[in-house]
Amino acid sequence: MDDNPAFDVSPSDNKATYVLSNVVEVVERILTFVPTKSLLRIASVCRLWSNCARRVLRTQQQLTWVSVCGPSTTEVNALCNSLTDEVEKVFLLPKVVLTMMDHEAVKVPDLSSPLFLKAKRSRHSLVEELSQVFPKNCDIMGIAAPGIVLTPSGSRSSPPKEYQEGEAGFAIMFPSMEGVHIRPFHFCKKSLSQSALKEAGLIDNPELRVVLLFVYEAYKPGGAQFLGQILTPLAKSKALIAGGIVESVFPASLCCSRGAYGVVGLALSGPKVQGASVLLDQEVSNPKAAEDTIRRLKAAKIPERNTLGFMFACVGRGHNYYNNQNNVEADAFHKVFPGVPLFGLFGNGEIGCDRIVKDDYTLCDSDADCLQHEYTTVMTLVHLG
Repeated sequence: MDDNPAFDVSPSDNKATYVLSNVVEVVERILTFVPTKSLLRIASVCRLWSNCARRVLRTQQQLTWVSVCGPSTTEVNALCNSLTDEVEKVFLLPKVVLTMMDHEAVKVPDLSSPLFLKAKRSRHSLVEELSQVFPKNCDIMGIAAPGIVLTPSGSRSSPPKEYQEGEAGFAIMFPSMEGVHIRPFHFCKKSLSQSALKEAGLIDNPELRVVLLFVYEAYKPGGAQFLGQILTPLAKSKALIAGGIVESVFPASLCCSRGAYGVVGLALSGPKVQGASVLLDQEVSNPKAAEDTIRRLKAAKIPERNTLGFMFACVGRGHNYYNNQNNVEADAFHKVFPGVPLFGLFGNGEIGCDRIVKDDYTLCDSDADCLQHEYTTVMTLVHLG
């Protein structure tokens, strides 16, 4: 017989082929080590692999994130640049993405500026870049704020950082999770109504647990009244409300005219969602007081696994508020919750309040004023099962 190795098939190869074609348990175990984007490609190999890949995807319910700081070395936004590479490595299928960047990265000047068209193309390009990174049916919510709080990519236990100056940004990727329903919403003056609030799950929703909301152009005439229309029913709910007043959002709603006020956010519902928050008010002005206030979140007894921290701070706080000490509040959070990643922003106003108890509870007894603050920080825990 010819000894040509091209025609030799070893017994071990035959066994491996048989196992990978027939033994579901082995194939499924191997696929748990494959990043999601590659897993979707593998699913087209055969029916067995497709079924195994589908089951593996259902188990991948750990959220993840990508964060960056510092200017981009290319014409592409630094966060988008990083996402292009990092999304190839994640072990989840993103259904909702919350991204925040410093406002300079997405700033569009006034219409009268000769740089307007260039900046407009730049922001349009940013939206396109983000859309190309994630699946077509993925909802992307972008926030631009004066400062960013983020945990570096890679480890939940990495110390979070406050960036009040310079370029920084992050993208949190939420997969489909059992017992968790995340619904994005976007309202402007033209689209806000009781029926729209109900459709977004913000009212008449007994399973509503957490609302993260971000208001833009809030100081335009009518903006305060508009915000009150949204916060008043939420203030009487049992859900956790947290967020802030930001510079802008992207992509912009088609119903909004340029410069119009509006609000975007996420409504988190379901039996596996938990939330708690504390308010660091103006009297909290030293590291010990900050840590003592954040430590009160421990009373909520929220599991740290699959939990995110959110920090919504006034631009007047940060190092200026703590006698030029940097990262005071983020460090205090990390000391109390070393295994929980922290994200957030420095904005022009804060939304939230002390909300620690879990049972039958109403946030406010009166109106939405108890949810709106200045020179404060809202520190929040959100658990997703």
